[in-house]
Amino acid sequence: MKANCWIAPNNVAVEDVSDPQILNPRDAVVRVSSAAICGSDLHLLDGFIPAMKKGDILGHEFMGEIVELGPGVRDGLSIGDRVVVGFPIACGNCMTCQRGLYSICENSNPNAAIAEVAMGHSPAGIFGYSHLMGGYAGGQAQYVRVPFADVGALKIEDDLPDEKVLFLSDVLPTGYMAAEMCDIKPGDTVAIWGAGPVGQFAAVSAYLLGAERVIVIDRFPYRLQMARTKAGAETINYEETDVMDALRDMTAGRGPDACIDAVGMEGHHPSAALHAYDRAKQAMKVETDRPHALREAVLSCRNGGTISAIGAYGGFIDKFPMGSFMNRSLTMRSGQAHVQRYMRPLLERIRKGEIDPSFIITHTMHLHDAPRGYDIFKNKQEDCVKVVLKP
Repeated sequence: MKANCWIAPNNVAVEDVSDPQILNPRDAVVRVSSAAICGSDLHLLDGFIPAMKKGDILGHEFMGEIVELGPGVRDGLSIGDRVVVGFPIACGNCMTCQRGLYSICENSNPNAAIAEVAMGHSPAGIFGYSHLMGGYAGGQAQYVRVPFADVGALKIEDDLPDEKVLFLSDVLPTGYMAAEMCDIKPGDTVAIWGAGPVGQFAAVSAYLLGAERVIVIDRFPYRLQMARTKAGAETINYEETDVMDALRDMTAGRGPDACIDAVGMEGHHPSAALHAYDRAKQAMKVETDRPHALREAVLSCRNGGTISAIGAYGGFIDKFPMGSFMNRSLTMRSGQAHVQRYMRPLLERIRKGEIDPSFIITHTMHLHDAPRGYDIFKNKQEDCVKVVLKP
């Protein structure tokens, strides 16, 4: 089959690879109908996630048709079913899965010992996201093996098009969880750093959960325009306006009730000196992530407010404003999205017309164009917000 493979930093290629096979009784093999390029995939492209190997198949946002099924798969799945697959691989049986914390499943990462060295404890396995997260083949391919299919694969029983349900695999539940972690109360103002797909869905979700105002911060006019027209948010271009001053002015000096970091490890700062500082520390390997958005979110949030850190981080950060965080009684919540917890409820919201996730799609390409898709997505060309690949 054909699959989009990681070759080296800033180098991906569509190659011929072996077809997946059933390896365990609860496996399924899915013929992929749609896959997407995620902002987190860019961290792999850029070489910021360790334990990548040449030939690793990328992609953790995908859906398709079940073509093979292991004998132990439960939950009514059958060959021929159309399914969306959540990106964290979860067994459904361990303590964390039983508590709905699927992205920290205790049984799905066969390389847990590697992750424990870096993180203390291991999170769940993730499709197409390095050997640190299990070394599983991803879904930017014609076919993919889905372990624990009865937990991770959601059957789509109606004629909703792929474009409306594909993002149940990751970015829609991720944006929703980002807003949910804010513990939004009626009348709250929520500020969101990052107007990529997760930031867009976090904005929509914040309104669904009762926020009165949502403010989205970014530097690309086309992404800010989408946040205004599709998510109904107010916006700040941080290259034109001092963000902290603007947020004080917009909230009568108090600051937002909650702040969402939807940027993560490759943050950008308008100050050339500050941006160069973090890039230099990365180059010297004394810092792995650039936490510009997280620092600013902490300093901007009102006293007693909440920071929701949903942007992906990989290791260690520098200059975290712990004094501000502690002295002002802030709360931080974070995590890879527990996607399986949200897939069915969000599918119902889609069916009811409360949200149409397809608004983020700007580019649809054939799988063989994946390298070009990565290039335009990474370099913000052609007003690219989201690329969907069709194998």
